[in-house]
Amino acid sequence: MDKIYDLIIIGSGAAGLSASVYACRAELDALVFEKSFSSGGQIINTYEVDNYLGLPGISGYELAMKFREHAEKTGVKFENGEIASVSEKDGIKCLEDSNGNRYYTRSVIIASGAEHRQLGVEGEERLKGMGVSYCATCDGAFFRNKTVAVVGGGDVALEDAVFLSGMCSRVYLIHRRNELRGAKVLQNKVMSLDNVNILWNSTVEEIKGENSVSAATVNTEGNVYDLEISGIFIAVGIKPYSDIFRGFVDMDENGYIIADESGKTSREGVYAAGDVRTKALRQIITAAADGANCVYSAEKYLKGIAL
Repeated sequence: MDKIYDLIIIGSGAAGLSASVYACRAELDALVFEKSFSSGGQIINTYEVDNYLGLPGISGYELAMKFREHAEKTGVKFENGEIASVSEKDGIKCLEDSNGNRYYTRSVIIASGAEHRQLGVEGEERLKGMGVSYCATCDGAFFRNKTVAVVGGGDVALEDAVFLSGMCSRVYLIHRRNELRGAKVLQNKVMSLDNVNILWNSTVEEIKGENSVSAATVNTEGNVYDLEISGIFIAVGIKPYSDIFRGFVDMDENGYIIADESGKTSREGVYAAGDVRTKALRQIITAAADGANCVYSAEKYLKGIAL
């Protein structure tokens, strides 16, 4: 008979690795699936992390390695591969990877994460972490008293512009339409700020700089020019890695798995942690907390104890 795990964790970012440590400490027979050859998820693409408690100024790569080392010391078992499908029969979950291998488990934590939508312009990938950012909350403090740009017109972009206006000398909000899409209260706030300039009907064609961002090439209704900036915050949406779970657990209209602080999803024994679940704040520290909460919930489920 095929082996049946107590728990399989899908993903090895902050949420997945945190869950793995708690699972080992709970003496659960657990396995972590990671689809890339390095743990950490989005953390490894962050040049510097300055808001993780106790480790100010640590590089994203170094923090990811610390998480991985901690997990390995605890005795976590890893499997490299990508889950392609999920199913359930008689309470046992079956996960099949892209090579057709099947893994069976009594419970699952989905910690597959999400990715920021990119502009796809020249210089974006090369200068990522060197002035190109997708998280104002994470990186805004590095641009104190400098001029920056925010790209987008939804709630996140407006919130970023407001947040950055409190520390940056000038904030340009670059939006491709002639009206904003975010909440009216956020629009009114942005409009009231003296150091925020909105560039309507504008798109970014290139991000320039050698070792850091120095300018963005902007096209405003056919007028192309270089906008001198020190940083650019791209807020054009986030896409959760949740497609394979569609129909298996409930999701919202944006593809986020519906789960509360306990991590419980619409399916018994299946939990969601980190950026893939519905939540207000997507940060490393909240992802790590999600992982711990999910294992607590899974333990109770495996023991037949209702939360």
